[in-house]
Amino acid sequence: MKVLIAPDSFKGSLTALEVAESIERGIKKVIPGAEIIKVPMADGGEGTVRSLVDATGGEIVYEEVTGPLGDKVKACYGLLGSGETAVIEMATASGLPLVPPEQADPGKTTTYGTGELIKAALDKGVKELIIGIGGSATNDGGMGMAQALGVSFRDSRGRELGSGGIELARLEKIDLSALDSRIKGVDIKVACDVNNPLYGPDGAAYVYAPQKGADPEMVEELDRNLKHFAIIVKRELGIDLQSIPGAGAAGGLGAGLVAFTGAELRSGVEIVMEANHFTDKLNGVDLVITGEGKIDGQTITGKTPIGVARKAKERGIPVIGIAGTLGDDADLVLEEGIDAIFSIMERPVTLKEALKYTETWLESTAASIMRLIKNISHFY
Repeated sequence: MKVLIAPDSFKGSLTALEVAESIERGIKKVIPGAEIIKVPMADGGEGTVRSLVDATGGEIVYEEVTGPLGDKVKACYGLLGSGETAVIEMATASGLPLVPPEQADPGKTTTYGTGELIKAALDKGVKELIIGIGGSATNDGGMGMAQALGVSFRDSRGRELGSGGIELARLEKIDLSALDSRIKGVDIKVACDVNNPLYGPDGAAYVYAPQKGADPEMVEELDRNLKHFAIIVKRELGIDLQSIPGAGAAGGLGAGLVAFTGAELRSGVEIVMEANHFTDKLNGVDLVITGEGKIDGQTITGKTPIGVARKAKERGIPVIGIAGTLGDDADLVLEEGIDAIFSIMERPVTLKEALKYTETWLESTAASIMRLIKNISHFY
């Protein structure tokens, strides 16, 4: 029997590789001779770097960069096994967890550190960049990122703009002449699973800025500034950012990456599956096991288990989902390619206890599933 194990991480507990290893041990308890293929997965959010590094035998590279508040922070990116692809999670450089609650201010926070991570990856000679843009603390349209790569943003008097979305109100001129020329030779894919436009009622400011510390007045100001930013970009570069689905992701970083690096906004799980050659690994597989910390109605919106299931179903391969817990509307995943779902919870416990037993319960759940599969013929 050949089983492919392709889970996401269980946030706060185990990496995707550790989840896969626990499931593998459970399978081997019941079917020692089973052939196991482990493919650590992610959907472009937290854990993407680790999953792809683990899946390809790559390495984590640490860099000191500019944090969202302008101070220095320790961030990282992943260099995949081929040495030709780098993976960046913008949150490690420009993420909300880097901002103390009392200092949260999306009018001032910057994506400059994300640009510095991109530049560090370029220094390694990579030919491809995968950038996850979830969890941002910013609302600057990607201006800081672009400034780190050499783009100049100036006001009507020729002065360089400072940091943050508030500064975009003064923007009058964009100069790409000093943009890092290596950008043109790199294929950049951005993991973006939202369709928010850059500005407007469903845009970056109105939807996401409040959770980053903006009050209603600031939300309105940031939205006006992003609209002004889009007008200047269209005038100077000929790019209509408002027409691009997902441009409002990460406070407009999605828009900035498209405008200044030529990036393509894509489904996160699709990007990850391309990077780890997931489809090729399905050859000859009898069963796919996937999962994440919580399977619920939100899982069908582009999360790892559904991405995995859809690819498996193209080959007619059965899929089982394993989760820490099953939430509201979890049964919806059964209409999207997953054949059965299981929670690993063996008894009512506190969250702290659940995290403690995750590894053990994953193993025992996988073993129980395999016992059923091994003996299922007895029911026919």
